[in-house]
Amino acid sequence: MLFDSPHSGRTIPHDFVTRVSLSDLRTGEDAFVDELVSGCLGHGIGLVAAEFPRTYIDVNRGDDDIDESMLDAPWPGGAVPTDKSVRGMGLIRREILKGIPIYDGPLSVAEVERRIEEFYRPYHAAVRAGLDRLHAAHGAVWHVDWHSMKPVGAKMNVDAGAKRPDFVVSDCEGRTAAPEFVEAVAGWLRARGYSVSVNDPYKGAEMIRRFGDPSAGRHSIQIEINRALYIDTERMTRNGGFSGLKRDLDAFSAWLAGYAGERSA
Repeated sequence: MLFDSPHSGRTIPHDFVTRVSLSDLRTGEDAFVDELVSGCLGHGIGLVAAEFPRTYIDVNRGDDDIDESMLDAPWPGGAVPTDKSVRGMGLIRREILKGIPIYDGPLSVAEVERRIEEFYRPYHAAVRAGLDRLHAAHGAVWHVDWHSMKPVGAKMNVDAGAKRPDFVVSDCEGRTAAPEFVEAVAGWLRARGYSVSVNDPYKGAEMIRRFGDPSAGRHSIQIEINRALYIDTERMTRNGGFSGLKRDLDAFSAWLAGYAGERSA
């Protein structure tokens, strides 16, 4: 079993020069998710967590999911922007909130290439190495890609204005994990009293698409946590629910470790 938290990084690189405030940048951060799930380490589950912010480069996107309008020249080999780039949330984020651009002007192709080589590729390599090691040792591996979400869909989201559940569990609509794993995870969370949806509004993105292959014993899911459960969403500080949620996620880690152990070689 391996966890990763790609969007909880909060160390600002020295060359990340923006036109928005740090407090605005932090609204794009999955604040404290790495801390919430860190109890996994006590149950033998590894954790890979980004230190850099997802607003600098988003490892949960394809490395060609690029909005070329942000660049000073065409992307070498051609960009393949998805709907996320169209909405300003591609590999290099265009806007922090709808209508609020992050940068004053275009970025150089060389700068984006450097971010890919120094931040994106090492993160993916770390997750890949962890999963490959576990798969080689046990014949199967289970992977949870952790995120947080705003309580209500923002204007940049596909579910703008919609109230969200406590958790969203995703498997790219059945492509990245065995159905029984998804059902077991959702069932455990519901038994704790949480509201849970599956693949709605989030279906999963690059991390689980890249690493999930249930036919080969590689099961990857994405879990989104509603921020209202644990932070003041205006101040991006812990609220009174933080410690209780962390206890529940510690128990969840213990259960997951047992689940994977029972199904491993």
